[in-house]
Amino acid sequence: MSLSNEQRQRYARHLALPEVGEAGQEKLLGSKVLVIGAGGLGSPAAFYLAAAGVGAIGLMDGDTVDLSNLQRQILHTTASVGANKTESARARLEALDPSIRIETHPFRISAENAPEILAGYDFIIDATDNFDSKFLIARACHEASKPWSHAGISDFHGQTMTVLPGQTACLHCVFHEDGAPVSGLPQGPIGALPGVIGSIQAIEAIKCLLGIGTLLTDALLTFDALTMSFRKVTVRRDPACPLCG
Repeated sequence: MSLSNEQRQRYARHLALPEVGEAGQEKLLGSKVLVIGAGGLGSPAAFYLAAAGVGAIGLMDGDTVDLSNLQRQILHTTASVGANKTESARARLEALDPSIRIETHPFRISAENAPEILAGYDFIIDATDNFDSKFLIARACHEASKPWSHAGISDFHGQTMTVLPGQTACLHCVFHEDGAPVSGLPQGPIGALPGVIGSIQAIEAIKCLLGIGTLLTDALLTFDALTMSFRKVTVRRDPACPLCG
């Protein structure tokens, strides 16, 4: 896939990076990333993946846009209220770059639909907002051997890690599913927080697709917006992990 003159202009800043260059940009254009959740985390992740020129982006979400979403979910606008989030997000991403392909999956991920859907993508981004979905994604990505990015946010705090199934610590190695808190009334988050964490997820996807840099594997990166502090905690595979041990 050779770049057109319009693409060379659009991605000029990427082409100037030795780590990307023309070959890397062509690789991005031939890649497919699935973003599960088109809300707070999924908005910046999908937006930056589209801006970077990832050729096909899947959007998976069964919810509709609510007015309370707009404080943080930047893919959507007031005019989108009541619309399915995947369709609202598709319109914004296609407006940014009409040449990329947006695939919508307007329903929630499940153990039944995950294998078929994940099979068509190179990298998975978990941008969901509940533990049940996160552990389901962890299992599905492990079974499909798909690299993926986990993230979670609440009030002023965020966390993220990247998983290479069978090679690095997985979500179950770090968090025990039977000890996950029950979802209650939402606490925040502060509006810009998912922008920080979701952008990191997009960077991790791009690095993985291009095979550059050091991925956020075997580590949990946490962020406290109140103190403006990051902490990177080393984690290891658990030999007794029920998923990858």
